[in-house]
Amino acid sequence: MKKISFLLTTFALIFILPLLGSLAKWGGLPPGYGIFPVQNDVQDPGFNLIYFIGACVIAAFILAFLLFPRLFGFKKEKIVRVAKSKVSFPIWFWAAFPILLICWFIIWSRAGFVSLLEPYTFVPLWWAFILILDGIVYKRNNGVSLLSSKLYIMQLLAIVSCFSWFAFEYLNFFVMENWYYPNKDVFSNFGNIFWFALSYTTVLPAIIEWYLLLQTFPALKKRYSNGPKIHLNKPLLIAFYIVGLILAFGMGYFPFELFFVLWVALVPMLSAAMGLIGFWTPFTSIKNGNWSPILLIAIATVANGFFWEMWNFGSEWFNEGIPVNPNYWKYSVPYLDKIHIFSEMPILGYFGYLFFGVNCWVIWLTGAYVFKFDPNFEVVGTGDKAREH
Repeated sequence: MKKISFLLTTFALIFILPLLGSLAKWGGLPPGYGIFPVQNDVQDPGFNLIYFIGACVIAAFILAFLLFPRLFGFKKEKIVRVAKSKVSFPIWFWAAFPILLICWFIIWSRAGFVSLLEPYTFVPLWWAFILILDGIVYKRNNGVSLLSSKLYIMQLLAIVSCFSWFAFEYLNFFVMENWYYPNKDVFSNFGNIFWFALSYTTVLPAIIEWYLLLQTFPALKKRYSNGPKIHLNKPLLIAFYIVGLILAFGMGYFPFELFFVLWVALVPMLSAAMGLIGFWTPFTSIKNGNWSPILLIAIATVANGFFWEMWNFGSEWFNEGIPVNPNYWKYSVPYLDKIHIFSEMPILGYFGYLFFGVNCWVIWLTGAYVFKFDPNFEVVGTGDKAREH
């Protein structure tokens, strides 16, 4: 019980510390606080070359780490080739495919009477995409996927996903709205809350399906399975925990300078808390040199982020910015808002997705440990399991 209490206290501090920092900064609640969906109420400081160059250096290091792991101590592993699957795509793959194409057509074209359906396309589009991803996993994994073997996990992922993204929306207020939704008047206030709640159910399932798909490629899975062995001892975990506390408070007090902490503070705080009380985290296997869980979830989230940004951008770009899609979002990112490639997201923002995926996994584990359900979403057939619970 003490372990769960400590974990819950840490989770609560994630919400309390930015609020305290913001109260100290503004002498009250931050500008725009409580408006849903969030609006852009404060102008960000604009582009800063020094900040941009520093971010580019960090991004270059991360990219080198992912592309050339052997330069960082990873050893080449023998890849065992598996027999080509003779399993056909499942029925839900074929059922979801036309739904995705129809929704994609509607959200980008707004052709004729179907334009009336555009406000309602986000949820079916993304759940169709999730089913398609699961169908690909099913075929590549010899007839085993999340839907076919662990349907209850998919349902739990949707529930945790909904609540977790509301948490990110809350934290977004303290960094002066890094993203916002300009088409807030498409639905009523209640309609926005109801529709966005449904939309948020898609986040974790999509990321986890991408993760499971990457697991079906032996070369990619083995690429990061024999790396440097790092043991996170108790003093180191305590240090990480304290850093997370400081960053969480600092995010509220320095909302522009530390805007990126929104995607970072959760990891040292919750992961360190879990490590201190002996719970498994995506970092646990690093002590044995296996970096695959942590890096594949990061890569999976970037892959999914491409589709998030592509479909979002096209929903307005092809229609001269006519406000119809309530889910459409824009960014107000300080210092780094340069270089957009068919995306509202500046190109450096994609590196934030790497950390976001880890955040999602850590929140999922928090829910599992508190409410005592099995968090293992690995499916038999993807190779050796990354962990035991």
